[in-house]
Amino acid sequence: METKQFKAESKRLLDLMINSIYTNKEIFLRELISNASDAIDKLYYRSLTDKNITVDRTKLEIKIDLDKENRNIIITDNGCGMTEQELENNLGTIAQSGSLAFKQTNEKKEDIDIIGQFGVGFYSAFMVADKVTVESKSVDSQDVYKWESTGAEGYTIEKVESTQNNPGTKITLHIKPDTEDEKYSEFLDEYKIQELIKRYSDYIRYPIKMDIEHSHKKEGTENEYEKVIETETINSMIPIWKKEKSKVTKEEYNSFYTEKFNDFAQPLKVIHSSVEGQFSYNALLYIPSHLPYDYYAQDYEKGLQLYSNGVLIMDKCGDLLPDYFGFIKGLVDSQDLSLNISREMLQHDRQLKIIAKNIENKIRTELQNMLKNDRENYEKFFNTFGMQLKYGTYNNYGMDKDKLKDLLMFYSSTEKKLVTLGEYVSRMKDGQDTIYYACGESIDKIDLLPQVDSVKDKGYEILYLSASVDEFVMQVLMEYEGKKFANVCADNIDLETAEEKEELKKVNEENKPMFDLMKEAINGEVDSVRYTHKLKNHPVCLTSEGALSVKMEKVINSMPNEESVKAHTILEINENHPIVKKLKNLYENNKDDLKEYTKILYAQARLIEGLPIDNPTEISNLVCKMIAR
Repeated sequence: METKQFKAESKRLLDLMINSIYTNKEIFLRELISNASDAIDKLYYRSLTDKNITVDRTKLEIKIDLDKENRNIIITDNGCGMTEQELENNLGTIAQSGSLAFKQTNEKKEDIDIIGQFGVGFYSAFMVADKVTVESKSVDSQDVYKWESTGAEGYTIEKVESTQNNPGTKITLHIKPDTEDEKYSEFLDEYKIQELIKRYSDYIRYPIKMDIEHSHKKEGTENEYEKVIETETINSMIPIWKKEKSKVTKEEYNSFYTEKFNDFAQPLKVIHSSVEGQFSYNALLYIPSHLPYDYYAQDYEKGLQLYSNGVLIMDKCGDLLPDYFGFIKGLVDSQDLSLNISREMLQHDRQLKIIAKNIENKIRTELQNMLKNDRENYEKFFNTFGMQLKYGTYNNYGMDKDKLKDLLMFYSSTEKKLVTLGEYVSRMKDGQDTIYYACGESIDKIDLLPQVDSVKDKGYEILYLSASVDEFVMQVLMEYEGKKFANVCADNIDLETAEEKEELKKVNEENKPMFDLMKEAINGEVDSVRYTHKLKNHPVCLTSEGALSVKMEKVINSMPNEESVKAHTILEINENHPIVKKLKNLYENNKDDLKEYTKILYAQARLIEGLPIDNPTEISNLVCKMIAR
């Protein structure tokens, strides 16, 4: 029998197909099952127009058998089969696709979802097999032909005697022997094959069957068992995401989520959508009820599962989600994707970008609806994932801030709960043009800040920012609905009348020599010392000058890098506090004591801000010295 050479350009091309195009050996089964599904599709579609072809749709199936002893995997379908010439054309010519030709011929017919288009998936079998045998009987012929090849050396085709009466194809893969690097024998394990079917081909529309061995108790005995072979359907066939939403129960959504995405807890929300348009797709998305345990790990990989016609193409398609929605789990299934020949990656990313943009908008809309109509669950969501939205707001130089600003929440001094920026603005006093905020390690500590007390006393609502990223978010947003943001601990807070400002300016100028001495006493740690009217009962505070606040200084300096920054700060003293009289007296009569008092006041101001003291022993001794007087 003559060995024929492949018509495509030689051994090098086949070597490339096997060793370079496919990066994952286990997808050989996905490719062969998809080809079998195409063959069944073609038979069924032909039966709709050809009266000579009768098909019982309920009996269309794909069968997989394992022969461990002879190291064979056998994949059988009862599809349209191939003639001798079709074996020659489709398997003898690499990159010749019978499925694509069929699809082009029947492109005006509806509901033709042929998977294979490139004619290369079949050759992925050579990644795991050293010999491939194909026996096929065409619906158009009474003869059975066998195609056989051991790789790039060529192939043979011969007519064989067979008892096969119905059309179909049987592919036998002789699995390669194991090597030090590759354990090909794993593909002869029935559990491994079942796992690959569930992973890649679970939603092939025809049943994929296997003979599974089970142990059953012998009838009439207590402890005797017998092994029984039962034929089982491995795949689900109908994807949950292609069902009408009204026909899927909450329990079914949750069960699919916990099974497919390995989560022990039920999701917080399900987003199920079907889009028809320039690019059609189905999406099933889940908002988890908790952060993935490895979310902040270096190797965490965001992304959605990507399917094409129910066949898994990518397990983690990161391009479908922006980073700030990286916690979303789920999948997208589209028949309009332009795949490359290995069906592993996308040929063009324009389609993917359009789908990704639609998904991003859908998630954001669903979150806005949850915020409006299901406040309790939204607050649960925000407490879990709000940090990701905040990072997304200031990341990439604030490019996405307008998309996310209405989803942000902060603790309110008046409402005593999380509120949105929109809710804050809706309650602003007449004539108020500033959104006030304060920063600190916790809500309780912020509430005790001297500056907060004063602003609240004037009837203004304050947003409490306790997360390290919060003030960076405000810096990037700059304003909301025309209202600027202002830190109550900054020096530009303007809550006084013109007369009050002028009076304070005059008093500070008069006491400048004392303030210069006090600044010198703390070695110039602050840019200046001055009186203020912003404090209600507290004696002293630290105020920041410029964009860098005291809290931001603390956050940046705590980062694991060598960068060190220092905020421009002012030591402000409450002019109406009794301590002012003491300071003036010391300046007139005992400047050394004034310097010691200044060190204590500065240490007190730093402690209020949650900042460390460089010389705690000295401050402790000074406090004890004064107590002893």
